[in-house]
Amino acid sequence: MAAAMKDIKRVKAKAAVEQVRVDLPGRLFIPADEREAPCKIIDLSPDEASVECETVPESGTPVVLYVDGLSRFEGTIAHKNGNAFRVQFVCTAAKRERTAEQISAFLSNGSEGGSILRRHERSSQKGCIQFTRADGQIVSCEVVDISVSGVSLKTDIRPYIGEFVLIAQIAGRVSRYHEQGIGVEFIGKEP
Repeated sequence: MAAAMKDIKRVKAKAAVEQVRVDLPGRLFIPADEREAPCKIIDLSPDEASVECETVPESGTPVVLYVDGLSRFEGTIAHKNGNAFRVQFVCTAAKRERTAEQISAFLSNGSEGGSILRRHERSSQKGCIQFTRADGQIVSCEVVDISVSGVSLKTDIRPYIGEFVLIAQIAGRVSRYHEQGIGVEFIGKEP
């Protein structure tokens, strides 16, 4: 009975956030040519987002969309109109469910609750560190911020998106680029 009630709550949560106007800043990354551009997320659902951006990829182009304070979404350009387009997400059922919960939290807390939208609290503890690339190269860098699920590093070295790295005996995958360096998502089970 309890499991059935939990499933009903999940369905209701998802139905409540099919498409929500959010007006959040973000970044669009196009892996094919490693271009990145600032963008604005107009509306969001667990399955797709409407985006405004000066860089408008062709329909069908694989992209990575970073929604500030929320998450990272892989997907493809589904439809475009001028400088606006829709990104259809390619993700697991668990990611869709987590996105529905995050959107519900956003609706409940408004834009004031930005950090609530992150999976894990971030610490801005600075420090010098090294990471080891797949080819054995050791790269010195600086921690910008860190959480249970990943770390943002200040570095001039840009391993390709998806490359596996080792940081202090923790395996991670390069998930994004930013102005100062790279973001690495730790690999393993979530706590």
